[in-house]
Amino acid sequence: MKDLAYTFIVLISVVVILIYGKGLLIPFVFALLLWFAVRELKAQLDRIRFLRERVASWIKYIITSAIMIAILVVVSKLLSSNINELAQAYPAYEHNIDEIIHQVEDQFSVDLKSLLAGQSQEIDFGQLFSSVISGITDIMGNAFMILIYALFVFSEQANFQSKLKHLFKTPEQSKQYTDIINSIEVSVSKYLGLKTLVSLITGFASYIVLFFIGIDSPVFWAFLIFLLNYIPTIGSLIATVFPAIFCLLQFGSLGSGLLVLGLVGSVQLLVGNVLEPKLLGNNMNLSPLVTILALSFWGAIWGITGMILSVPITVIMVIIFSQFEHTKPIAILLSERGNVS
Repeated sequence: MKDLAYTFIVLISVVVILIYGKGLLIPFVFALLLWFAVRELKAQLDRIRFLRERVASWIKYIITSAIMIAILVVVSKLLSSNINELAQAYPAYEHNIDEIIHQVEDQFSVDLKSLLAGQSQEIDFGQLFSSVISGITDIMGNAFMILIYALFVFSEQANFQSKLKHLFKTPEQSKQYTDIINSIEVSVSKYLGLKTLVSLITGFASYIVLFFIGIDSPVFWAFLIFLLNYIPTIGSLIATVFPAIFCLLQFGSLGSGLLVLGLVGSVQLLVGNVLEPKLLGNNMNLSPLVTILALSFWGAIWGITGMILSVPITVIMVIIFSQFEHTKPIAILLSERGNVS
C-alpha cells in the first residue's frame, strides 16, 4: 500500500513538472530529437566509403549540423514571409463568408443565418486564424533555444561514454545502460527518418495540388501539412481541413473548398494507407489504443507540440521499461503484440 502511495505521488509530481516546466522541457526535447536527426544523417554519410574512411567524425558532425541549421533558417524565412502575406490578405477574404453562407443555403435548403444567429457574436474567423498562426510562430520562436540546447547536448556527447563507465560498479551494468541508449537512438532515429520522409512526400504533393488550385501562400499550407503529419491519426484530417476552409474564405466558393478537400485528402489517403505502412511497418511497436491515449495525454499538457512529440516519447518509454524486470510488464502492455525483446 505504501509503494502504491509513493508511485501515485511520483506520477502526480511528474505531471506537475511537465505542465509548469514545459517552457524549458519542450525546447530540450526538440533539441534531443535534433541530435537524433543529426546522428542519423551522419550515419547516412558514413555509408559513403570515401567519407567513412577519409573524413573525421567531428567534421561529419559539423557538416550535418550545418545542413540542419541551413534547412531551419530557410524554412523559417519562407514561413515568416508566407505568414505575413496571409495576415495582410485575410481581411479581404472576410466578405466571402456571406457568399459561402448563401451557397450553403441554396444548395441544402437550410436557413444557415438563423441557425448561426444566436452564435454570431461568438464566431470570430479572424481570431481562429490568428490562433493557428500563433501556434506556428511559437514553434519557430523556440528555434534559438533548441539550437542552444542542441549545442550543449553535442558537447556532452564526447564524455558521455566515459561517465557511464564511472557511474556503474560493473562493466555489465554499464553495458546494459549503453544498450538502452543505443536502442532508443536506433528506434527514434528510424522513426524520425521515415516519418520525415513520408511527411515531406505528403507536403510536396499537397504543395503541387494547392499551387495549381491557386490558394494563397501554398508554401505555408504545405509546411502545415508536413508538420501536422507527425500527429498520429488525427493529424492528416486536420491538415486536410485547414487549407480547405481557407480556400472557402479565399474564393468564396464551395466548389474550390471541396476540390482542395478531395485532392489533398486523396494525397493523405494514398500516402497514409499505402506508402507509410510499407516504410514504417511495425517499427514503433505501439498499441493503437496506446497511441491514441498518448496523443490525448501529451496534447492535454503540451498542446499541438505534445501531439507531435507523443509517439517518440512513448517509444522511448517502452524501450526503457522493457529493460527492467519491474517495469517490463508496463512495456508489454504498451506494445502492439507484447514482444518487447
